[in-house]
Amino acid sequence: MTEATTPRTDPSTPTRPSGSRCFGDGDPLYEAYHDTEWGVPVHGETALFERITLEGFQSGLAWITVLRKRPAFREVFRDFDPVRVAEFGDADVERLLTDARIIRNRRKIEATVANAQALLALHDAGRTLDELFWSFAPDATARERPAHWADIPSQTPASKALSKALKKEGFRFVGPTTMYAAMQACGLVDDHLATCPVVAEPGS
Repeated sequence: MTEATTPRTDPSTPTRPSGSRCFGDGDPLYEAYHDTEWGVPVHGETALFERITLEGFQSGLAWITVLRKRPAFREVFRDFDPVRVAEFGDADVERLLTDARIIRNRRKIEATVANAQALLALHDAGRTLDELFWSFAPDATARERPAHWADIPSQTPASKALSKALKKEGFRFVGPTTMYAAMQACGLVDDHLATCPVVAEPGS
């Protein structure tokens, strides 16, 4: 399991003791993300576009790096309004490449613009990203809650199918490992460990 896949933590870290978070302990920003966002169902075109974009930027990096830069990402990508991002041109790409507040990767920036355009093309075809994305949610009763990090895959048949479907629609940086991370982050799967305090909370 790598930093670019499932829960964003050092894979060499031993299994946490009972009662501790899956990840994020000791960093308030990380703790808040774990407690209130990770694994919570996400719906809506803008929200899903943001999550897919950030997962793509995270590829190869620590998630906390993206999390700390998220306010800047939201600013430069116009709150992830796909209509506005789809209008970005070469000058916008060059401008973003000089902005040290975000992750400056030309291919990922260009992919974000292309993905906004692909999302609008879905709308033109009478479809939505929400509908497409959630159509790949696996049966929640089909597997037991993981007890250890080793129980969590880096990709699944569902994430491979989602990746293939998105690529067919013109989306980029949506490989099966990245999409499994997105499925976790957006609540299509719940990979909180069995010992995680979130699991013990009412309604979890």
